[in-house]
Amino acid sequence: MSSEDLHTDNFKGKGLVKMNTQTQQSDQARTRSIFGVMIMGALVAFLNQTLINIALPQMMDHFHVTAATGNWLTTIFMLVNGIVIPITAFLMNRFTTRQLYITAMGLFTVGTLLCGIAPTFSVILVGRVVQAAGAGILFPLITNVIFTLFPPDRRGFAMGIFGVAMNFAPAVGPTLSGLIVEHYSWRVLFFMMFPIALINVIAAIILVKNVTETSRPKLDVLGVILSTIGFGGLLYAFATGGTKGWTSTEVLAMFIVGGISILFFIFRQLKIDQPLLEFRIFRYRMFTLTTIINVIVTMAMFSGMILMPIYMQNVRGFSPFLSGLLLLPGGIVMGIMSPITGRLFDKFGARWLAVIGLAITVVTTYELTKLETTTTFMYVMIVYTVRMFGMSLLMMPIFTAGLNELALSLNKYGTAMVNTLRMVAGAVGMAFFVSIMMNQGEKHVKNIVMNQQILPTDKGSMTEAVNQGTAMGINDAFMIATILSVIAFVLAFFIRKTSPKEDTITNRVKKAS
Repeated sequence: MSSEDLHTDNFKGKGLVKMNTQTQQSDQARTRSIFGVMIMGALVAFLNQTLINIALPQMMDHFHVTAATGNWLTTIFMLVNGIVIPITAFLMNRFTTRQLYITAMGLFTVGTLLCGIAPTFSVILVGRVVQAAGAGILFPLITNVIFTLFPPDRRGFAMGIFGVAMNFAPAVGPTLSGLIVEHYSWRVLFFMMFPIALINVIAAIILVKNVTETSRPKLDVLGVILSTIGFGGLLYAFATGGTKGWTSTEVLAMFIVGGISILFFIFRQLKIDQPLLEFRIFRYRMFTLTTIINVIVTMAMFSGMILMPIYMQNVRGFSPFLSGLLLLPGGIVMGIMSPITGRLFDKFGARWLAVIGLAITVVTTYELTKLETTTTFMYVMIVYTVRMFGMSLLMMPIFTAGLNELALSLNKYGTAMVNTLRMVAGAVGMAFFVSIMMNQGEKHVKNIVMNQQILPTDKGSMTEAVNQGTAMGINDAFMIATILSVIAFVLAFFIRKTSPKEDTITNRVKKAS
């Protein structure tokens, strides 16, 4: 070979390397732009989850509705999420990433505007439904995009960044809401979110491209009906059981109808070739184990989110703003730790992160079983913040570890399944712990009144007895949460590092169809 030929080959080689480098840089730029747009959308959507909780009293006064009616603004959001999430796997199969994300954020944006300008309660309720329909699609969609865009050794970091939106934004919500509501109208909450959401939709139209494969799956209409009745019925029963009574005809009927529908739904999904929720993914052991831990931890996390504001406001008499401020450091810690935990996961795996995180969660949850009517604000804030630090070490790692065992073709089913179960676990957790607090609190109040022989006319002593009994009921609820955390702690030792396994499910489905 002549020197001229060598020079030519060398030139071609350099050109090929340059082209590959340029292609790689282009792919990285595309990944960053898609990921950045979606994280921004997730931030505003997750912020919305807790933003209106503290504003509810002002909103109820404005629309002249009772507390039971006003609570539908949060209940309906959870119900619609529970109905939408199970069908996200079908939606991700049927529509492109771009179509689905723009539609989801578009719905959320329109719903936010409706809530902000709502002249009547019925209009704001419709706005919450539209918001929830969009928000319910986002979490499974973004998770699926992350697993498509990033290789296994970088998914932990990417999920950690996503965790900033998922954990930090809801924690900031109560504090931000309390600050705004104290000085401005509740409508400012929605008018603040609307332009951010609108800008995100415009950015998505420009920057978001399709990154997943699509097909033409057949929609299981009967499955959608059974899923809607089943998950909607159960979530409604758990959401209203605490106020209407667990033995009320309405609540019992919803439990029965919802439970039977879920059983038929599961049976049907195991029989058909193109299910909405793929229950056969529980054949993968590590996915099953991490999902169980995820459900337990979600319930335990909601114990703190629901019980701490009750303790701070009802027992200690702090303002809603200060109650929200108590939760803020924990949210900041989770936001800071999420990307750090993601990098640690990529390097070491989920097992020891989960073990250490759950050990901290067990200890701090147990410390919250010692609350009294004189416990200082600083003590509660420090314990709660350290508890959230423990949870920041394990939430995203166990979620990612379970999905890492699934082939990419099964990831959409995994995200839909985990998020459906997390939604149910959150509803069960809130209802379960509030129910324990109320029932045990009533018993403690009766015992205190009897033991101290307090007369009903002695209002000062009765108030003190109610506060003390409520604190003791909250302690009992946290003790149950401690036991749940111990169970998850033991299970965490069985976590193993995983890599995607062969898809033996959808391949069989394709052959059958």
